[in-house]
Amino acid sequence: MAWPDHLLSLEDWAELPEDNSHRVELVEGTLHVSPRPVSDHQWALKKLTRQLDDQVPQDLVVLPEVEVVLFDEWPSTIRIPDLVVVSVEAARKSPARYRAADVRLAVEIVSPGSVRTDRVTKFGEYAEAGIGNYWIVDLSKPVSVAAYTLKDDGHYVVVGEESAVAVTLSLPAPFVVDPATLLPEWA
Repeated sequence: MAWPDHLLSLEDWAELPEDNSHRVELVEGTLHVSPRPVSDHQWALKKLTRQLDDQVPQDLVVLPEVEVVLFDEWPSTIRIPDLVVVSVEAARKSPARYRAADVRLAVEIVSPGSVRTDRVTKFGEYAEAGIGNYWIVDLSKPVSVAAYTLKDDGHYVVVGEESAVAVTLSLPAPFVVDPATLLPEWA
């Protein structure tokens, strides 16, 4: 693949070849490439998805690793949260990428190379894009879940944070998440 020599639009992004060997996001028109997540990350994603699937109301659906357009004006930004919760109505359309307005919850599982991106950059981007709820799962022991909700002033505030026991969260739906079960016993 020839690397682009200009800031990309959404149309340029859509024309790029698929690459499953890396995670590629579009950040202000530039490609942001990172390695695919390691096994512990994928294990935690699978376990969290299962926990939320068992509790999600019928009008919402849990989806891992879908493209979300945060800012479509040029230069565009598309992120791929580890997990999102969207309405069934939005999911039925089976879009190539979701709009930030469709996302009720975005979840990022922190990897060694994504700490600052997940805690600072995406934290600000998701708030600016209007995503109502953002969770950060940190797999450092003890595993923790920090949940944030967007206030009217456009800033996130913490609504739950726990590592030792299950945390009960009410937004975007009532969920109980047990961080202690997100990694295998041998990890």
